[in-house]
Amino acid sequence: MQIALIGYGTMGKLIERVALDRRHEISVIVDDSDANSSAAEVAEKLRVCDAAVDFTVAMAVRRNVEACMKANVPIVLGTTGWIDQRSDIESLVAQNEGSMVYGANFSIGVNLFYRIAEFAAELVSKFPEYEAFIEEQHHSRKLDSPSGTALKIKALVSKYVEVGDIAATRAGDIPGTHRVGFDSSADQVLLTHTARSREGFALGAIMAAEWIVGRKGIYEFADVMDEILL
Repeated sequence: MQIALIGYGTMGKLIERVALDRRHEISVIVDDSDANSSAAEVAEKLRVCDAAVDFTVAMAVRRNVEACMKANVPIVLGTTGWIDQRSDIESLVAQNEGSMVYGANFSIGVNLFYRIAEFAAELVSKFPEYEAFIEEQHHSRKLDSPSGTALKIKALVSKYVEVGDIAATRAGDIPGTHRVGFDSSADQVLLTHTARSREGFALGAIMAAEWIVGRKGIYEFADVMDEILL
């Protein structure tokens, strides 16, 4: 595949490495030098690509999605903090009959953790003695708090048990830790996912890019995982 990287920071460079390891080519890089470029200008660069992977910032998401739609290139949207624009972004993709995969977290382990946490919540819901809580930790450079991942976990767990506020920590260089706990006077059940590096996110993003080529529509990364787990 010919892949475009939209954003060439820490994640962009990791995605590049994973893509090359999986025998793909990075044919276009959209970085800070393109910050003032219009969607049409970015689209011209993207036309040679089979898919684009976006790990930038929330304020750039609409332009980047629009550019991909103009270029008829599927986009894997790994940027977080844009959910308040969701209806606008989804309309943009639908109107152009385009394709997009998005997710709060592209880590394979985190997406397995989603399913484990939801199943655990369903079990615990039979026992009112337990109360649920969620904690998350990330590096100090992460802007959104709580993280999109923590909010996704809360949405899944809240189907079965009530969850209060998410405890969020921003410090140092923590790649990402998420905990779901069920506490009673007798004991505590604690589920934890700890990212050792950001490579897991990069692998998931490239797997999503491989999956979306040839498809039309709007998908969550969970849809990619569902197909893998069948």
